[in-house]
Amino acid sequence: MAGSDRFEVPQDMRAFAERSVEQGQAETARKGARHVAEKAVTFAERNVASSFEFAQRLVRAKDLQEMMRLQTEFIRNQMQVLSEQAKELGESATAAAKDAANPGR
Repeated sequence: MAGSDRFEVPQDMRAFAERSVEQGQAETARKGARHVAEKAVTFAERNVASSFEFAQRLVRAKDLQEMMRLQTEFIRNQMQVLSEQAKELGESATAAAKDAANPGR
């Protein structure tokens, strides 16, 4: 008798609920991907601006020694910036993937 008291969710309702969850996951994934892409574009713009600034300083260098110093500083700085950007993009991509997997969190 206890077995016959069980409530069954109609198949149409179950299918609707599954589609809603799938659509939510897809929308969450799109938002996450858009956020990561926007961040990557922002980083690229910053890197290009930094390269132009470096080129301007390099052109104004007084001698070869100053050019070498500027280049060393630029490369050191860019390596640090690129490392930080890669870390931030990785964290953003991981967060986006987690959000897409669990959109209701």
